[in-house]
Amino acid sequence: MQVASLKSVIKQSASAGLLLIIVAALTLEATAVIQYIFSKKGIREEATLRAEGELETTRVQIMDVVNQTEAAVRNNEKIAAWCLNLPDSLPMVARLMVEDNPVVAGSTVALVPGYNKKLPLYAPYACREGDGIVLKSLATEEYDYPSQEWFTQPLELGEGYWSEPYIDEGGGNILMTTFSVPVLDAGGRMAAVLTADVSLEWLSELVNGMQVYENAYGIILSREGKVMVGPEESAEKGGKVQEYHTRVDRTGWSISLVIPEEEIYGGIRRVGLMVKILQLLGIGMLILILRAVAKNQLKYKQINESNERMERELQIGRNIQMSMIPHIFPPFPNRDDLDMAACLVPAKEVGGDLFDFYIRDEKLYFCIGDVSGKGVPASLVMAVTRSLFRTVSAQQHSPERIVTAMNEAMSDMNESNMFVTFFCGILDMETGHLRYCNAGHNAPIILTDRIEPLNCVPNLPLGIMAGMPFQEQETDLAYDDALFLYTDGVTEAENKNKELFGDEGVRAVLHTRRSAQEHLEAMEKAVHDFVGEALQSDDITMLFIHYLPKPSASSFSSTV
Repeated sequence: MQVASLKSVIKQSASAGLLLIIVAALTLEATAVIQYIFSKKGIREEATLRAEGELETTRVQIMDVVNQTEAAVRNNEKIAAWCLNLPDSLPMVARLMVEDNPVVAGSTVALVPGYNKKLPLYAPYACREGDGIVLKSLATEEYDYPSQEWFTQPLELGEGYWSEPYIDEGGGNILMTTFSVPVLDAGGRMAAVLTADVSLEWLSELVNGMQVYENAYGIILSREGKVMVGPEESAEKGGKVQEYHTRVDRTGWSISLVIPEEEIYGGIRRVGLMVKILQLLGIGMLILILRAVAKNQLKYKQINESNERMERELQIGRNIQMSMIPHIFPPFPNRDDLDMAACLVPAKEVGGDLFDFYIRDEKLYFCIGDVSGKGVPASLVMAVTRSLFRTVSAQQHSPERIVTAMNEAMSDMNESNMFVTFFCGILDMETGHLRYCNAGHNAPIILTDRIEPLNCVPNLPLGIMAGMPFQEQETDLAYDDALFLYTDGVTEAENKNKELFGDEGVRAVLHTRRSAQEHLEAMEKAVHDFVGEALQSDDITMLFIHYLPKPSASSFSSTV
């Protein structure tokens, strides 16, 4: 009986032990599975973060070159337009484009066939060769530039265009892509195409540096799916891969980062095969992964804080910029011979438009200007221009001398090749005599018994070249005459159909006589209604001057 009881106890103990072993084994297996699942998820998240971070870094570096190239072309677009009547100066425009912009490998100003009857085909081309810059001509039968994509597309689209990659035989003779814009003459006709060539060698070096994993590789595809940069041999080798993608704004390029799954999950799979031996190592890897994820989250948090700080600084910059221009209206409440109003609406946090005015010795000194480019660089040039106007006009009594002195000062410090279209006027409040000088700005609208542009000699904008002559002009304003000054953000405001508000839209608003402030409010509403939901593309600045002198005694006697 005792033996039977002992056997029964042993049997029960063995069963319980086996059950404990099974439970422990299952628990360990479940733990291993859970660890494997969470480890794999963590590794995938880390790979995604690393891949997306690398793609974003690469995209930003590419956009830096894209922005530099586009800025170079935009900054020289108007210069090329002004040189259309002097075709012998066009080679210098192309040469300066290459000389002043390290990212540009070559440039041409290619005339539209037949635009210049003396030069049916004309395309001077400047490019880098060795340590120097050489000038060539693309107007050859072998090259046939009018059929090239970089020439036809911007003319067809009416805007800037990035070409598909190509080997420029007869031109730069390298693998390149080209950014080109149409150049309009003074009559609004498409007269030429201005280009900037960018070599793709730097792009290969950049993509080859995307080594988030040893066997990962990057690919850049063009707008039409052509491989611009890719590996000589695929790293896939028949296995599964993870692909990550992003796009490069405005160019149509797409960047892909391809990572073999074995590269991502190889470690965790080996842990699965030797889970009993390497379980502690797996836990350690999970801790490291979570730590890496935490670091990445901290990094993104810091980036967000940096962006918020930058936005606050830009807002402060906007407040400083707006405080530099007159902002109290009516500006001269004690005067009944003048009705003035002005406004400035930046397209971004800070802008490059400006206006200013003040009265000295019974003369109204006023100006309006538009800096080439946008954003912070343009706002800095705007601040300098406004300060120069105040400083120079305090010592000079002639618009021509004011503009000339400002041009000399700005040309000496213009290392960024930015320029300012500028209009300066001095109105004698007693006689209505107006002297003015226009430096490449939109001609103001004069409102008398008619509404028409003020007769203006365009001159060159400020900051392009020192020693340039500026021509002063004059006219007389009578009682109830007015001037409407504006920047091209008004006339070039676009709706979603790419239609412009234009000069006709401006004149339609000015047709009804109102107070100065009512004129600006009506103009701003008309532009807003025209644009609709489209984003504001440029700064909008307006200045309205309504001359209302008291009638003299002689004018009363003459009417009796």
